[in-house]
Amino acid sequence: MPEAAELYNAMNPWSGRADDRFYLDLVLGAESVLDVGCGTGTLLAKAREAGHTGRLVGFDPDASMLAQAPAGLDLVHGDLSTLHWDNEFDLAVMTGHAFQCLLTDADVLTTLRGVRAALKPGGRFVFETRNPVAREWEQWPLGGFEFPWEGEQVRVFYEVQPIVGDVVDLVENIVAAGWQRADAGRLRFLSAERLASLAAEAGLDVVDQYGTWDRKPFETDSAEIISVLAARPARGR
Repeated sequence: MPEAAELYNAMNPWSGRADDRFYLDLVLGAESVLDVGCGTGTLLAKAREAGHTGRLVGFDPDASMLAQAPAGLDLVHGDLSTLHWDNEFDLAVMTGHAFQCLLTDADVLTTLRGVRAALKPGGRFVFETRNPVAREWEQWPLGGFEFPWEGEQVRVFYEVQPIVGDVVDLVENIVAAGWQRADAGRLRFLSAERLASLAAEAGLDVVDQYGTWDRKPFETDSAEIISVLAARPARGR
């Protein structure tokens, strides 16, 4: 049975869809970029392929994901509870709804403060999280998808528990001929208001929020909360 990291790129291929283009355009427009929770490094690899010649750095807490990354990328194992950069980046991004894996206020603040420290004053942190008002998790058990893996079709479907507070428990089932995986996970659905409050506490200001990947303004019932945060200068500087 393959490990989850081995299946990741096949399950989540780069397709040039709207969110891929959104983040790639941001990265190509910045001299120095930090990819927070970079996974298998696909975004940074695509930026290099597209001609980015500046500094591109990624990190992820899952070493097995980094092992699937293309050679030649500047990737680090760890998270912002241990890793530190000081005013080094123009842009930080966190893609693939990875922000929702931060399950507590303490987790969120550790990440936001680490990103703020890593950014130059006025640098931007851009990420997305699903809007809890849209209650997207209720639709996940009704769907699913298939993807090709080593010459066969693999099926993915979800079991989801009712939300408790702002956290949803789910199981991702991955089924093929002769093997299957059942991977439990948890995702937090922060409101736009709570997100803005935590950002301010961490020294970041919300300068833009979009509800769609073509940058339409965020509205109460938007499916996504795509946030652009700006780093305040650290005190004493």
